[in-house]
Amino acid sequence: MGLASSPARAATQGDGFRAARHPQDDWLDALPGRHRIVLDAITAPGADDVRQFASNFFVANRTGYGLAPADLAVVIVLRHWATPFAFNDAMWAKYGAAIGKTIGFTDPATHAAPKSNVYLREGVALTDLIAQGVHFAVCGMATRFLAGTIADGTGGNANTIYDELTANLIANSHVIAAGIVAVNRAQERGYTYTYVG
Repeated sequence: MGLASSPARAATQGDGFRAARHPQDDWLDALPGRHRIVLDAITAPGADDVRQFASNFFVANRTGYGLAPADLAVVIVLRHWATPFAFNDAMWAKYGAAIGKTIGFTDPATHAAPKSNVYLREGVALTDLIAQGVHFAVCGMATRFLAGTIADGTGGNANTIYDELTANLIANSHVIAAGIVAVNRAQERGYTYTYVG
């Protein structure tokens, strides 16, 4: 088969390929903004760094282009070991020791097991980003894994803990089947991709 007839090559040459659309992802199109970016965090340090990347995106667009937050659609994917930073303080107070042990994270101020979501209000706070319109795609697979780990350590029920975790997310959060799926769907809907770590 010649290179010109290769299906992979044809799909990348704009030959009419259109990704399938699924209602679970329609929230990505509902965000306002003339510019779209998805920031991908997979580690606890990445969840820390992603706050600065998102803030820089807002600041640079304001100072360099005169754009307001409403002109920008910003999605932060919290997956793998970054996932717990989508949980509110109540979940960290209840399960912080188990979460911290699983992802290798301690509270930077106390060097002990975290008792709150330290990124929620400190430094470039997640609450400030939420106020500017940032949305979060939360990895359902990692959340289910964490629920199982917590259940193993506490004698609880993994399904019950999963439901509790997903009911206690920070504002503007959307549980996605998997974080990697969120990365894919965002790009298919016109978001540029930035890996944070």
